[in-house]
Amino acid sequence: MSVTVRVPAKVNVQLAVGPARPDGFHDLANVFLAVGLYDEVTAAPADELRVTCAGPDAAQVPLDRTNLAARAALALAERHGRPADVHLHIAKDIPVAGGMAGGSADAAGALLACDALWGTGASRAELLDICAELGSDVPFSLVGGAALGTGRGERLQELAVGGDFHWVFAVADGGLSTPAVYREFDRLTPDAPAPEASPALLEALRTGDAAALAATLSNDLQAAALSLFPALADTLKAGTEAGALAALVSGSGPTTAFLVKDADAAERVAAALRASGTCRTARPATSPAPGAGVL
Repeated sequence: MSVTVRVPAKVNVQLAVGPARPDGFHDLANVFLAVGLYDEVTAAPADELRVTCAGPDAAQVPLDRTNLAARAALALAERHGRPADVHLHIAKDIPVAGGMAGGSADAAGALLACDALWGTGASRAELLDICAELGSDVPFSLVGGAALGTGRGERLQELAVGGDFHWVFAVADGGLSTPAVYREFDRLTPDAPAPEASPALLEALRTGDAAALAATLSNDLQAAALSLFPALADTLKAGTEAGALAALVSGSGPTTAFLVKDADAAERVAAALRASGTCRTARPATSPAPGAGVL
């Protein structure tokens, strides 16, 4: 017997970042939107905890207990007084180290899969509590859809979305370390104001208005990501010139996100980005997408 869970990537349509806190984290106003690029995590009985991975850039995924999916299994097992004897297989399709919460998605997927496999019967509140312990983006990977994350991003308020939004995601050659991007943000923005969600952006999501959303997209980490990875500016320019409504770095990068008018525009912009030589590949996707779910 095994259990497979599908879990989505995310894009931050707004990432407002406050000053560093005493605990090293930053207060955020983080508007998450789940997008239709997915990892699948399969949990199967085993004699010990084991992690395997296949798919694009699988070689970059750690297979030891530092892997967030492994840590999720260990956390659930510890809470329920049982051994974490499970084989977790991750089928990767979300870019690795790309600012789209692939590792967080795997953690949420592993948590849900192990809960089902072991019959631990954890409540949604307990699962979200474990998610928050594992990382700031993990709770949203479980919830999906759209949500405003406050605190360090782990406190979620689900948001209404009035329609589908079409995106293209350009995958860069190489990755960016999230802690390094935040350190660069601190260097570039020593007096960051307290973060607040944009009312205009929330209204654009609620009404499903792509043009209004394009006008309000923002990412306070973008300047830091561009400082550490200047070539991303060429990718942003190529997507905009190809007709995207708006372009931004996704989260801490280096994946770049392009909001487009419709599915046809997504195919055109993706083809132009692939031909531009400024990224490794470009992929269309639609949002919102559901959160982690058992297949």
